[in-house]
Order: sequence, then structure tokens, then C-alpha cells
Amino acid sequence: MDWLSPEEWTAVRLSLKVALTAMAASLIPGIAIALILERGRFWGRQALDVIVHLPLVLPPVVVGYFLLLGFGKRGPIGAFLAEHFDIVFSFRWTGAALACAIMGFPLLVRAIRLSIEAVDRKLEDAAGTLGANRVWVFLVVTLPLILPGIIAGMVLSFAKAMGEFGATITFVSNIPGETQTLPSAIYTFTQIPGGEGGAMRLTLVSIAISVAALWMSEWMARRVRRRFLA
Repeated sequence: MDWLSPEEWTAVRLSLKVALTAMAASLIPGIAIALILERGRFWGRQALDVIVHLPLVLPPVVVGYFLLLGFGKRGPIGAFLAEHFDIVFSFRWTGAALACAIMGFPLLVRAIRLSIEAVDRKLEDAAGTLGANRVWVFLVVTLPLILPGIIAGMVLSFAKAMGEFGATITFVSNIPGETQTLPSAIYTFTQIPGGEGGAMRLTLVSIAISVAALWMSEWMARRVRRRFLA
């Protein structure tokens, strides 16, 4: 990619690292929350549902501000993690990954939850009558059936992370080489004279990555359906 400058290439690599980290960190909690919301019957379920989906309706800047209050160096969670585990999120790429994970989490949960809703409970009940416990039923029956939804949720989470701007720039700022992701770099180019070329190059890269992610998700979903429905 010689047509990208070193600074532009750094922003691309950082965006991919942030998006992949956010997606991977969200996956297991996303599956668990989707199961709880779809199958659980407990007091406070509606409140949990609202909290999970809140990032979809809140302005991203508000989410970033709350992250700064909670996970900043002076925030209760951030100070505790920094003092006891030497983990710092504010103004670090890990903070960008945290912000992207939170913003994309509702999309991940929603896609998985819809797949769980579509599962025929009779198949799970049949496995249970054969002596399988709940964990084994989930692993050998439920999980293969909801894999297309998991893949779709992963792609949505990845795409949201690649395009996230408001929450990340509020929480971790726009530091080149550390927290400057593709959207932040494009915004920076639009604010400087003669930056149109850099903005256009990074925009094309963003489009290419998004198209590749969609193609990969469709390919994986087809393979999963072919394998388990054959």
C-alpha cells in the first residue's frame, strides 16, 4: 500500500486492531447476554435490556463522556484498574477498543438474540431427553444453529467499531499513532488545507474493508449452513 503515507497506514492498522479487539472482547459476553435476555425470566430483565441497548440511542459523545468519567485516570473504575492492575484505558488504544466494544455491543446482542429466538426448542428438548445436560445441549444443538447470527453480529460489531468516531474521540482523543483511528484521521484531513487527498484515500480504504468484511461474513454463513444443514 505505497499510495498510503506512513501516518495513514498507521491509522489503518490501528483501526483494524481496535475493531478486532472490540469484536473479540464482546463475543462471549454478547452470547451470554443474548441468551439471558431471550431465555431468562427474572426481575430486572427489562432494565437489563434497556441498559444493553442504550448506546444505540444515546449520542456517541455522551457514551464517551461517561467512559471518561468512569474509566478515566480519576474515575472510580479507571483509578482502581490503574492502581491495582496497571491497566489504563483513557487516551490509549485499549480505551478506543473499549468505546467501540460498548457502541457495537447492542448490535451484536440483537443479531444473536434473533437467532436464538428462531431456534426450535423441540430440538433442544429432544437432546435433553437423551440425557444431555444444558451445557452440552447448548454446545452441540443451540450453538451450531445460531452460528449464522453470531457471524452476523460479529460483522456488525466490527463495522461499528471501524466507523466509530464520537465516543472514541471523546474518551481517548485523537492522538496520531496511539488513538487516531480511520474516522479520526479522515476528520483530521478534512480540517487541514490540502488534506482532501488523504481523506479520500482513507475513505476508499474504509469502504474496501467494509466490503471485504461483508463478503467474508456471507461466505462464512453459507459454509456454516451447508455444514450443519447438509
